Amino acid sequence: MDLVFEVLQEADGGFTAECLTEPIFAQADSWDSLRFQVQDAVSSYFFDRPRPAQVRLRLVRDEVLAVA
Repeated sequence: MDLVFEVLQEADGGFTAECLTEPIFAQADSWDSLRFQVQDAVSSYFFDRPRPAQVRLRLVRDEVLAVA
């Protein structure tokens, strides 16, 4: 079982990550810190049952282009 997190970069430069299948959320000021926070959140959520084999972080980039 893999978990997939949708990651958004905030306007202030920080990151938020939300799992698409479980109620797990993490946030951090840097990408490296976010990776640690996600691992910690997943470990906490699955403390009493088997953990997933992998966690995927998918960075979502929202860009608006003017078409004129």
